This record gives sequence, C-alpha cells and structure tokens, in this order.
Amino acid sequence: MTLFRLSTVVLLAALTTACASAPSPSANAPAEAVVVDSTATAAASLPPEPPIDPATIDAAPAIDATAAGAEDDFAAIYGQGAYDPVADPTLPAPAQLPTSYDPWEKFNRKVHAFNNVVDRAVARPLARAYVAAVPRPVRLGVGNFFDNLRQPLTMVNQLLQGRPRDATQTFGRFLLNSTIGIGGIFDPASDLKMKRRSEDFGQTLGTWGWKRSRYVELPFFGPRTVRDVLGLAGDMPLSPTRYVEEDKTRIFLQGLNLVDTRAQLLSLDSLREGAVDDYALVRDSWLQRRNYQIESHRTQQQPDEELPEYLRDDEINPTVPVDAMPMPEISGGG
Repeated sequence: MTLFRLSTVVLLAALTTACASAPSPSANAPAEAVVVDSTATAAASLPPEPPIDPATIDAAPAIDATAAGAEDDFAAIYGQGAYDPVADPTLPAPAQLPTSYDPWEKFNRKVHAFNNVVDRAVARPLARAYVAAVPRPVRLGVGNFFDNLRQPLTMVNQLLQGRPRDATQTFGRFLLNSTIGIGGIFDPASDLKMKRRSEDFGQTLGTWGWKRSRYVELPFFGPRTVRDVLGLAGDMPLSPTRYVEEDKTRIFLQGLNLVDTRAQLLSLDSLREGAVDDYALVRDSWLQRRNYQIESHRTQQQPDEELPEYLRDDEINPTVPVDAMPMPEISGGG
C-alpha cells in the first residue's frame, strides 16, 4: 500500500514537472487543463513519506524478548511449573505461573483481618511505647541478644542444607558474641566482617526440594506456608527460651522478643496503610522475600547490588527480620 502511494506521488510530481516545462497555455485554453494542473500541484505539495527505519522492524521481537526475560525472573523467584489444571495449555510455562499459591485466600483474609485487629490494639501500641521509653542503644543490644540466641538454630540448619563452611562461620560468630559480646548484647563479630545469617527448618525444607507451598496466615503468627508451619515444629526444640524453666522469665523473654521485633517493623506501617490491598501486599512481600531466602544459596554468584533493596541480605537491610510482615515469630516456649 505504501509503495502504491509513493508511486502515485512520483507520477503526479512527474506530471507537474512536465507541465511546468511546457509553454504557458493561452487564454482560451480548455478549463480541464487548469483543473488537472491544480490537482497535480496539490499532490506535489504533499510531504514525502518518511523512510522506513529497519530498526522498527526488530522492535516487536525486542519487546517480546524483554517480556520473556521478566517472566524468567518471575519464575526464578516463584519456582517452575504450573499447578492450575485449567490454565491455557498453549501458553508458555512462565506465563502460567500464578503470582502466589493462595488457594485458601478466603480463609486467609479473615485471619489477616483478625491479626490486624490484634496488632493495632496490642502489638503496635506496645512497640511504640517501647521505642519511646527505651533508648536506641539499649534496643540495639536487645535485638543483638535475641539474634545471637537464634545462631545455634541457624548453624544446625546450615549443616542440614549442606553448607558446612557457613555453619562454621555461624558457630564462630555465636562463640565470639556470646563471650566478648557479653551474651550477645554487643556484636563484635560484625566488626570483624563475620556475616550475619538467619536460617530455619522451613528454609531447609525448601532447599531439600519443597519449592512451592500453599500460603497460609496463622492467628498471631502471621504469614506462613504449609512448609513453614512444619518448619516451626523443627525449630521449637532448638529455641533456647524453651528451656528456661521459670515461667515468668520465659514469658518475659518471649514477650520482649515479640515487642522488639514489632518495633523493627514500625517503619513499614506507612507502606501498608497506603496500600490498596493490605492483604495482597503482605502476602506477596512475604512470599517474595521467603523464596529469595531459599533460592539465594543456589545463585550465590549474583551480587546483592543487582537485587531490590528489600530482598537483600539481612545484614545489608537489618530492619527487615526473617518474617517480614506483619506479625513476628514466636521463638518457643511451653
């Protein structure tokens, strides 16, 4: 079609040129000659068609390649394979992947609403009072103390995941902070560039092959998957607070751990309050970070700088604990 238009313009331009080189018509020339001449002149005044840029021909494949790359990134985080039997079989595998495996969403939303009520009525006011009353250096020491208590759990799970080098470093970190750091209140290990890591049995199950699991939100515990619920059962025996015999001391330590963890999440409240769908934000953020924690050991060659900040290692972004949102983990107790 474009070639036909170009040919028409060229032909009319040639006719115009021929008319311009011909002798001027006499006064009694036929009217038709004037009409033809004006039509040709109008056609000749049209702007020429822009040339076809070969780069535009490859634009569509480039867009397709970019989209395919984004789908591959999504698949790397959420896992391969579709679980929906009614998905279009003609679609490529990454396109069939859901944003989250949440078949119990109706139930989960009710639990999420309950957790929000408890959080706003109890946990958040306590966390704000804790931040207002306790100086930041003291709060930092409390956070270091509970982080140090979790190091034996991390070390055992690193061994179960086949990472003896990381387990050795974690043991050294625990030993150094427990002695020179006065029970973990101070963190000299970080000053010596000993990396802080956090592992649990849910991550170990994911490393063993349980890659995709149903999302479930538990009362008080918050976001989990079925895999992580079973992981809690494996973590309980390794919780140091579980072996504190005096009930008052054990309950105090657990309560302080909860309040301190919730205080670390106060900076995320404004993000949640501005969300159109708070449930979807909490679910997707938690699942994305959780899956990154599992998959990061398989792709250690990828530098942290290429990842979003909220997915980076805990030491780089220490304000986000392992259980990102919205409720902190209860680390044991009878």
